[in-house]
Order: sequence, then C-alpha cells, then structure tokens
Amino acid sequence: MPRPGQVKSVGGERFSDRIALGVLTRAFTPDLVDEVVAECGRVEQRQRLLPARVVVYFVLAMCLFSGQGYEEVGRLLTQGLERQGRWAKGWRVPTSGAIGRARLRLGPEVLKALFARVCRPVAVPGSRGAWFRGLRLVAVDGTTFDLPDTEANAGFFGRPGTGRGQGRSAYPQARVAALVECGTHAVFAAEVGPLAVHETVLAGRLFSSLTRGMLLMADRGFLGFDLWRAAAATGADLLWRVRSNAVLPVVTSLPDGSYLSEIVAARDRNRRADPARVRVIEYTLGPRGKDGTVYRLVTTLLDPDTAPAAELAAIYAERWEIETTLDEIKTHLGGPRLVLRSQHPAGAEQEIFAFLLVHHAVRDLMHEAARQEGHDPDRSSFTRAVRVVRRQVTAQAGFSPLPTHASPRTDSA
Repeated sequence: MPRPGQVKSVGGERFSDRIALGVLTRAFTPDLVDEVVAECGRVEQRQRLLPARVVVYFVLAMCLFSGQGYEEVGRLLTQGLERQGRWAKGWRVPTSGAIGRARLRLGPEVLKALFARVCRPVAVPGSRGAWFRGLRLVAVDGTTFDLPDTEANAGFFGRPGTGRGQGRSAYPQARVAALVECGTHAVFAAEVGPLAVHETVLAGRLFSSLTRGMLLMADRGFLGFDLWRAAAATGADLLWRVRSNAVLPVVTSLPDGSYLSEIVAARDRNRRADPARVRVIEYTLGPRGKDGTVYRLVTTLLDPDTAPAAELAAIYAERWEIETTLDEIKTHLGGPRLVLRSQHPAGAEQEIFAFLLVHHAVRDLMHEAARQEGHDPDRSSFTRAVRVVRRQVTAQAGFSPLPTHASPRTDSA
C-alpha cells in the first residue's frame, strides 16, 4: 500500500517520477530546470517524494490553475497519466502540508533565476505591432499583489494606508515593477519589494535589461531626473509622459510643433548646471478646449524628421499595453480579486515570479502562433489561450523529474 502522497504505478515508479505538464515544459525544459536548481544549490542529497524539479513545476502549475487547492493541482497534473492507465488506481497526491514544506525548501531563488534565464522580449522583425521605426516598444510600470493576512507578510511587505490616516487594509501587499514588450505583452524584467519601496525605486533596478534599439515608455509618475538619466544611459531611447506643471522651457521650436527643452534635478533647478536635453511633444485628446486632456511627452528622440511628433503621440498609446499585461496576470490568470496563497514573504516572492513565468510561456506561445499566421498577437484572446493551455496540461502524459546526469548533491532542506 503506498504511503500518503505516494503513487504506485505498474512499473513501481513513485508519483514524483512522472508528471504531466504540457506547455510548461515547452517553455521551461526539464534540463533547464535541473540546471537552475543546481546553480541555486537546491538539489537534494537524498531522494524525496517531492524533489526540487517537481516543486518548480508544481509552483508553476498552481499559478496556471489559480484557485485550485494544492492537492487538486496535483490531481490535475497526473490525471492524464491516470486516463492512460499509467498509474494504479487509488493513489493519493502529496498532502498540502508536504507541498508547503517543499516550497519553503525551494525558496524564491530558483523561480527568479529561471525567470532571468528564460524571460526575454520575443518579438522578431516581422512581428506586428511591436516596433516603431525599428525600435522595440517596451514600457515600465508597477502594480501590487494582495497577500494572505499573516504576521510575516504584514511585517515584511506592509499594508496600504497605514500611517496615512486611511485605516488598515484587509490584506498586506507586495509591490512589483516590470518591463513589458508592448507588442507581445512579454514581461522580461521584474522586481518585487515591500509596499514602502516606491515603484520608481524598483523600476530603476530593471534598467540593466534595457538595450540600445528599445523605446521605453513610462507614465507621468516615473519622470525624475536621476531615473531619466539612468534609463537613457543604457542606450535605450525614452518616451515618457510628464506632469502638466513640470517646468520645460522652450529652447528651440521645431517644425512639427514640438520643441527642444531641458530637464534638471530638483536640487539643481536654479543653477541648471547639468541639464538633460529632451524634446517635448504636446497634444490634446478629446474635444478641444478646457475639457480636453492635454498630454505632454518628453523624449530622447530629438530629430523631428526621423521621429515626427504626430507619430510619437500616436505610438505612446501603446504604453497602455503594460496595463493590459498586468491585468492578464492578476485577473485572467490569477482570477478576480486575486489573493496569493503564500503565508510567508519568501513564498509570496516565489509565487509572483511563478505567475510571471506562466504568463510569459502563454504569451510566447501566442506570439509564435500569431507570427505564423501573420497576425498581431494583440488580436488574440489571452483568456482563450489560457483555457487551451490548461486543457493541454491535463491531457498530456508526463516526463521524469529526476536529473538525467549525476552531479554532486547537497541537502539544502
């Protein structure tokens, strides 16, 4: 009789020896997962019911099947094998407690390292809606995730409203900043931190992922001299909205209605000794007059011939794709009124990166399908794609989660 959480198969294998994962193993191959697990020092010296590779895929699966309990996720992962007669009847998946302990052993480092290895911009030169005059369109923004109301989560991440006379929020929240490729919705850099850390601080930690040939867009809450300088130093071009009360003196008027100006650090506002040169584009959305919304953009693209003001104003609307991306992750993948499962800060960070990884896998698949058909990935339904992926995961047979090559092992549990 198998122990609780152990599966008896015809060949005598355990549950952890074979598991069905479908599209997740397309994006995150077992060999790659094993490599990242080893790099992070999470391989085990002794054989466990839930080895590290299985735990990685389980954490990904629990985000793909958000809302399902731990044990139900285990059933969903193995039901394809059961239908094929690969397992004897009457097996039981690992208990919630066993899975929770395995997640704590794994920690967030493996998921973060896997994200760094895999999550990149995916658009190719022929990808529709991903480019502006040869520049890859990307955006930066922040969001928050609600967490279970535990002492550990509240102590580390904090609550919105505390200390500001707004009362206590029902849930602690983790703050996340992300870089997104606008044309494909692929998240390719992310930082997680406490709520007290401003999103612009987290955003500054993402800029090492920017490269020449990108056009980074940001909303008006991000413009600050130091942050602008840091982003521009990467070689990427910038197109950021600026607050309506920002002081932007006209240095040179340009034929397309834009003008050259300067931004300076607040500490240097009077002397203006070390300005950053920018081009300003102003335009109105909605009816003309006092009811219309006036937008002001600043950009590093100074030449109106190579980047006309009207085209920049039009392309800035693509910045909203990052809002849609974050909504896909939190609402369509995670579910309405998402509250993460994790009772501890390390688990919350692990879970957030797992959501980002699953979203990237789905969006990469959608981009490939759209590219083959010559379609814009934005025209495809993310919700429908998630449904297809979920069906595929539960329908496919599995793989062995055990490492294929012998390597030195250390017990990190």
